[in-house]
Amino acid sequence: MANIRNGDASVSGTSMTREERKVIIASSLGTVFEWYDFYLYGSLAAIIAAQFFAGVNPTAGFIFALLAFAAGFAVRPFGALVFGRLGDMVGRKYTFLITIVIMGLSTFLVGLLPNYAAIGVAAPVILIVLRLLQGLALGGEYGGAVVYVAEHAPNGRRGFFTAWIQTTATMGLFLSLIIILGTRTVLGEAEFADWGWRIPFLISIFLLAISVWIRTKLNESPIFQKMKAEGKTSKSPLRDSFAKWPNLKIVLLALFGLTAGQAVVWYTGQFYALFFLTQTLKVDGPTANIMMAIALLLATPFFLIFGALSDRIGRKAVIMAGLILAVVTLFPAFQMMTQFANPRLAAAQASAPVTVTADPATCSFQFNPVGTSTFTSSCDIAKAFLARNAVNYDNIEAPAGTVASVAVGATVIPSFEGTGLSAEDRKAQTDAFGAAATEAIRAAGYPAAADPNEINYVATTAILFFLVLLVTMVYGPIAAYLVELFPTRIRYTSMSLPYHIGNGWFGGFLPTTSFAIVAATGNIYSGLWYPVVIAAMSFVIGMLFLRDTRHRDIHALD
Repeated sequence: MANIRNGDASVSGTSMTREERKVIIASSLGTVFEWYDFYLYGSLAAIIAAQFFAGVNPTAGFIFALLAFAAGFAVRPFGALVFGRLGDMVGRKYTFLITIVIMGLSTFLVGLLPNYAAIGVAAPVILIVLRLLQGLALGGEYGGAVVYVAEHAPNGRRGFFTAWIQTTATMGLFLSLIIILGTRTVLGEAEFADWGWRIPFLISIFLLAISVWIRTKLNESPIFQKMKAEGKTSKSPLRDSFAKWPNLKIVLLALFGLTAGQAVVWYTGQFYALFFLTQTLKVDGPTANIMMAIALLLATPFFLIFGALSDRIGRKAVIMAGLILAVVTLFPAFQMMTQFANPRLAAAQASAPVTVTADPATCSFQFNPVGTSTFTSSCDIAKAFLARNAVNYDNIEAPAGTVASVAVGATVIPSFEGTGLSAEDRKAQTDAFGAAATEAIRAAGYPAAADPNEINYVATTAILFFLVLLVTMVYGPIAAYLVELFPTRIRYTSMSLPYHIGNGWFGGFLPTTSFAIVAATGNIYSGLWYPVVIAAMSFVIGMLFLRDTRHRDIHALD
């Protein structure tokens, strides 16, 4: 690949052509729609569990629903391989036409699918198949959209052009929440839970029709057309991407030096922050969602700002700045969030020390990404309770065989061993332990919920805005960076895999990993070590081994 200086300054000042606007709108709208489809399932997981997994008890049904949701994330890298290969062999336009049709039809069919009461076990089986198809399609969509836009973008503006794609996950989330909220409001909760939940899925057919119509009007990427006319397309994109060390090395650097760090900052700023606000700081859901929505609304334009900035000073400079800022500021930002959103909790943590005395051999690392594991030792039961209630605690090692206990000041609450108990007995003892421990932490000043009158809404929203701003720094320029790292003939395949492993696996497992770290260490902030360490890793690898690419000639065919 040739590296050339392209006179970026002169190009960046030109206005966008009609064709360029059409390319960006078509690619972005389609990707918004894909994310809308994907978020629908996550937002309606509880209702889907009741509709399609009614053959088991409600708890198991919800677990199976989460498993089906997780399956969509797990297969994203495989979608990247399948559709990346197709995109490098057949063409960008036709491949991401295929992905959007698969995604859209799968979503529409969920809205038509008979439930468990109607067709029995076939209902959840078909649902899981549709979820797998959605995940595969999403794995191919992103790479196709950003490659297509980048290959249409003029030199000096690729960062700005592809940054429009980077806004689509947020917009897709907004769209799904608005339609769900509107349908719920019109129908009422009872009707929505019975049949109205299907409407957001069925509406997707209209969004699909619009997206397909717009995309059929597009021309194939000029770079791909030239490459195909000259017979320079790859005959085996998978082998050329991953079986040849020079390119595989870049794939691995892109994963560990870029996308892994970007993913954990992205998930921390937009998902873990909301989880921390509602589950740890006990701010009520509607209030937390409103503050997060305001932060997202204010920060979203910065995807474009940082994308454009990367055209001027470099992709690497912007992304690495975002990573190191995250490493340095995540802990103080979340600590400040506690002070502003739940000051009583912050005061209790400082004034009422809590300890867990347990045999370390009975304490598990409670990593449970889809809710299928059961932790029944006395240590795990005690620590899970304290972690859920945002209680910091110190660990005291006890002799082997000791039943764990929790000490809140002078009050000691013994835990219990749940292994071997019947479901009824375990529930009864869990309720008894929970009641005693709750009484003790309430007496020590730990609040059941954040007091709405004590929340500093402006300061809390400002912190959320800052966290999302970090997201825009690392995510805004990364599409252009990934496109520019790889040669044209295997670009779609090569960039898609590190992106989806980074975001689907490193990022997707962040909430459950962080919770497990909190439960193990006894500090509500210790879960932040996961994103901090991964972001630091990417910063070091990126700074040492990656070069900036904004001047790279992506039109080169060799």
